[in-house]
Amino acid sequence: MKILIARHGETEWNKENRILGRTDIPLNDTGIMQAKTLKENIMYPFRYVIASPLQRAALTAKIICEERDIDIIYDKRLMEMDFGIYEGKDREDESYQKAKRNFFTKYPQGESYFQLAQRVYNCLDEIIEKYKDGNVLMVTHNGICRVIRTYFHDLENEEFVQYSVENCGVEVYDLEDKRKN
Repeated sequence: MKILIARHGETEWNKENRILGRTDIPLNDTGIMQAKTLKENIMYPFRYVIASPLQRAALTAKIICEERDIDIIYDKRLMEMDFGIYEGKDREDESYQKAKRNFFTKYPQGESYFQLAQRVYNCLDEIIEKYKDGNVLMVTHNGICRVIRTYFHDLENEEFVQYSVENCGVEVYDLEDKRKN
């Protein structure tokens, strides 16, 4: 079983380098084209698609599934992190960059990375148990991709903070590799 993790296509806030969590921003034209390109170039067949219900991930999943007889399962646990007061601010904001490295602490009016990891790890555990008869494509967000990476591979703190998947980028995780660790 392989789990393919795809980040949604580009939005205007991604283009503007703004922090984008729970705000339900649509794909821009570039993001739609990225999703269409991903649809044509996805490297492994998949039997199941599980996506964040936020419209940027939902539309990316819908585009990928066009002409495929696959129902999309939406799971709120795959929604992007709640960045609280930092939502919409520039990603280079100094106080955000500092807060981003405090994994145990909630973003003011948001959630912590540990809360995020709990919901994402629980989701992955269920997906691995329930859909082990085929490859799974998950369409989600960069923060979720970062946490999924830690489910399969150990990351140092700074590696975790710096890890990123480009819009419509895909990471592939093989469950056989996880079982060996």
